[in-house]
Amino acid sequence: MKKTIISLLGIILFLPFTWAQRPQDLSAIEPGRFDQGKMWTFENAPKEYFKEAYGLDITDEWLSDVRQSALRFASWCSASFISPDGLILTNHHCSRGVVAQVMQAGENFDENGFYAPTLADERRVPNLYVDQMVMVADITDEVKSISDVAPDSALAIIKEKYAAMPDWQGLVLETRTFYSGGRYSLYGFKRYHDIRLVLYPELAMGYFGGDPDNFTYPRYNLDFTLWRAYDENGQPLHPQHYFKFNPNGLKEGEPVFVIGNPGSTGRYLTMEQLYYQRDVSLPAVVDFLKSHKELLLDYAEKIEDVYKKDSVVNLAFGLSNSEKAYTGRLDGMYNPVLMTKKEKKEKYIRQQLNLEPENDPWVKLADIAHKKGELYAESLLLAPSALRGKVLMLIFKLKDYEEALASEDEEKINTARQEIESILKDFDPDLEKSLFAITLNEVARFSRQNYINDLLQGKDGEAVAEEIFANSLLLNSPDKFFKLKAKKLDKEPLMAHARVLPERYLAAATTLRSLNAEQKKLEGQIMNLQYSLSGLSSPPDATFSLRIADGVVKGYEYNGTIAPWFTTYYGLYDRHYSHEQKYPWNLPQRWLNPPVEMLKEPLNFVCTADIIGGNSGSPVVNSRKEVVGLVFDGNIESLPGYFIFDDTYNRTVAVHAGGIAAALRYIYKADRVLEELQ
Repeated sequence: MKKTIISLLGIILFLPFTWAQRPQDLSAIEPGRFDQGKMWTFENAPKEYFKEAYGLDITDEWLSDVRQSALRFASWCSASFISPDGLILTNHHCSRGVVAQVMQAGENFDENGFYAPTLADERRVPNLYVDQMVMVADITDEVKSISDVAPDSALAIIKEKYAAMPDWQGLVLETRTFYSGGRYSLYGFKRYHDIRLVLYPELAMGYFGGDPDNFTYPRYNLDFTLWRAYDENGQPLHPQHYFKFNPNGLKEGEPVFVIGNPGSTGRYLTMEQLYYQRDVSLPAVVDFLKSHKELLLDYAEKIEDVYKKDSVVNLAFGLSNSEKAYTGRLDGMYNPVLMTKKEKKEKYIRQQLNLEPENDPWVKLADIAHKKGELYAESLLLAPSALRGKVLMLIFKLKDYEEALASEDEEKINTARQEIESILKDFDPDLEKSLFAITLNEVARFSRQNYINDLLQGKDGEAVAEEIFANSLLLNSPDKFFKLKAKKLDKEPLMAHARVLPERYLAAATTLRSLNAEQKKLEGQIMNLQYSLSGLSSPPDATFSLRIADGVVKGYEYNGTIAPWFTTYYGLYDRHYSHEQKYPWNLPQRWLNPPVEMLKEPLNFVCTADIIGGNSGSPVVNSRKEVVGLVFDGNIESLPGYFIFDDTYNRTVAVHAGGIAAALRYIYKADRVLEELQ
């Protein structure tokens, strides 16, 4: 009997994994209450739902306090006040691009970090600012009452009116349109211009795990920075609203709130728009990012200059980050459960509306998606830019040069020549040949038009690029090229491309602009129809405006096991040594001999709050308005969250407040900061 069981287990284990899974009954799948997410605006926060879900009596005063304790960090991240003396908490990766401005001779913040032992040592970064939302107004009725002008003009009129009101004077005013015109809001921000660096961890800690660990969990990352706001007199700011810092304020199952500025979501996209992204745009984008990332990493290996090499590698890692994000979104569009939810929700809405085909914006939008699909490859892949290579840029300028020669206008000819010569400066033949070959191959792969076959004549991009670089007068003997008369330009092999590719790109771009304008109108119609059915029960798409997202502290199942709700410093050191102390899991020297009591301290954690790009730096707070964590990422399962929210596996990944406190206490010896936070 035992032998039989073992034999059966062997058969099961060696079956393909999908065979061992029971087919999912998609007929039982239904849309979820929160498929459109939980990124609530403060002016329409669902207090009754918070009571229903968590038993919390969230008041207007509570909402006002947490709203004004949160910040927008410059124009790209979120942050928060965490002390009565203006201390600001945000991410390391939100600060990375600006801290170099205050490095002094001989300093290297990436290698050694930075800590200001006194207030006098804190360093102001020029032009850095944070915004605090102090005023909010729902101006929907006012906008709709001005019916004789377009909504944008009405918003400008209302904005000017509010700017003259006493409570709004001196504030930075911004309007937001939600539900494609279903609701309108006006926000007033107090802007603080004197922002000084207090503490910045080493890059190895703030970026621990690097690109390989990005969008993953369990995680071990100290992605935080401390800043301080100063007032007009150069003294530390004393904000009326701030979060208390609690390193011990978390437990599993506890409700938490993320207060931040999510960038952009597409949760009200129609199914045809999702199919367009799945079948047309995203595959081309992912392929573009992957091929250029690999090329840049190969190119970086040949660079001897350390700073130039680092710059190229960072660019490649940026592309890799985007590749992973778009791949996750694309994978989500092949997830039958998620797509079934979207399909059934749309079907239900359209049945409720019961529109005639000629008046149905969903039908018209499907036609636009089809037309856009015929042109997308040209609009993406033929747009001239440094990342697509200088050869493509030259091709566009050659078209201008040919037209200038034909006009016999010396001024135009000289201008076109100078533009071409400027592109040829610092021209790296090997790199540019590879970039051009990639462009030709990608256009051939994704274009739905036949012109590219005529250009390539049955050859691949590498062969065509090789021939051009071998025979081009412009690339090999520019002086000889510029002596050619208009009728002799055919001697330049790039001219065949210059007479085709720019025209194809411009035609595609022009048509797409028109289609996108028509699409926007139809999206507005669809959104207004949906809003007429559901109202404020679902939040609007993200617009990089301040939102409050609720969730609970909770682990999840993954890879046949369970991801714990929090990780510890033990895991950080295990990862360091398991990867043989190699980048990006290497630790700075002062971290190599940690005190034993630090190892058990929490480092990162996960919760089910709804986030997207732009939420980086958002505080995670508990119901007592204490900051207990700092958002820095989402797990790989969160990436389909662009178009649908499902908290079964979607998780926000955050730095635990206890992990920050442990680093301050045991490694950075930042006693004055710890005392300030108590």
